[in-house]
Amino acid sequence: MIHIGNFSYKPSDHEAEKASNSYLMSLIAVIAGLPLPIINLLATLIFYLGNRKGTYFVRWHCTQALVSQFSLFIINTIGFWWTLSLIFKDTELSNMYIAYMIMVMLANLTEFIVTIYSAIQIRKGIHIEWWLYGSLTHKICKES
Repeated sequence: MIHIGNFSYKPSDHEAEKASNSYLMSLIAVIAGLPLPIINLLATLIFYLGNRKGTYFVRWHCTQALVSQFSLFIINTIGFWWTLSLIFKDTELSNMYIAYMIMVMLANLTEFIVTIYSAIQIRKGIHIEWWLYGSLTHKICKES
């Protein structure tokens, strides 16, 4: 799930801290707006927009954090609206709903653990690429 890659240069402490903070932003947003899935995405997007003109290392990690939050946003939004439909409509609890909610919890837990690990490693200046998100980030974020 995680690949330790090589970056073209050794980032400074300031760069490593900013890049690490891009992952921590989503964790802080989880605490602030847990029931609403949009809060994490907005917090990460705002941090990305604030650092999009930074160094390549910082931009790359802000982009990877944003891409991962976007996919998690989709998964969480489906679960959120499905739960609301169970509460407020005449919809029955099904095995499919329970299975989906288990998958949502596992996806969020996995993302939480990987985010903490990535933030720690990136703060040390170690470049971390997540499976799938790393290759998408390379396509989105170009070195200038």
